[in-house]
Amino acid sequence: MGAEESSVRPKPRHIAIIMDGNGRWAESRGLPRAEGHRRGVEAVRLAVEGAIEQGIPHLTLFSFSSENWSRPAAEISALMGLLKRFIRRDLAELHRNGVRIRIIGERTGVEEDVVLLLEEAEQLTRANTRLELTVAFNYGARAEIARAAAKLAGQVRAGEIEPGDITEERFAAALDTGGTPDPDLLIRTSGEQRLSNFLLWQLAYAELVFTDVLWPDFDRDHLASAITTYQSRERRFGGLSARSSA
Repeated sequence: MGAEESSVRPKPRHIAIIMDGNGRWAESRGLPRAEGHRRGVEAVRLAVEGAIEQGIPHLTLFSFSSENWSRPAAEISALMGLLKRFIRRDLAELHRNGVRIRIIGERTGVEEDVVLLLEEAEQLTRANTRLELTVAFNYGARAEIARAAAKLAGQVRAGEIEPGDITEERFAAALDTGGTPDPDLLIRTSGEQRLSNFLLWQLAYAELVFTDVLWPDFDRDHLASAITTYQSRERRFGGLSARSSA
């Protein structure tokens, strides 16, 4: 193996994506925002296929934040309709392709038929191992952290653990994402450069890649490019680089 080959860093085990720009994509074409969301669903399919092709074992998508409920009722209705159609249309294929679906976020207050579909997707695919697809739905990271803290506080009050037993590892396990490794790479589309209350704990040491591409235009090549960017970086986790420590 040549020096150039051996210097290539491994691909990320876990990629998280903030799928941004559906509305702007539609507006720039004189189309309704709902059409941007519909095209965004097509991009989700490409992202899942791309992750499988690249051998990425974990993919997390920020589909609907807890703050998105403030959007116009018609847009929310369209988004819920797309979610239902995506699950009904794509669930069987995802299952055949070995995709395990996991939903994180708060389900209280969500329409019962949506919750039932989410639960069906999780139950049907729970034994699959090719790709874990985590969908952040009605999700906010601060609320997630608060839920984890409340859960651990309840365990302390019940005498199950002592306050001193609460470590970073135990706290991470109490989060919605417990059992899934933290993302190595975060991708955000549309040119925005912020986290928007997404996986605040889990992204502590992730590499961040921001692209101007609007989500409906994001494809396998853009995913591969982000992975290549990730591989070109040296991850330090708060320590020194190999060069600095030499």
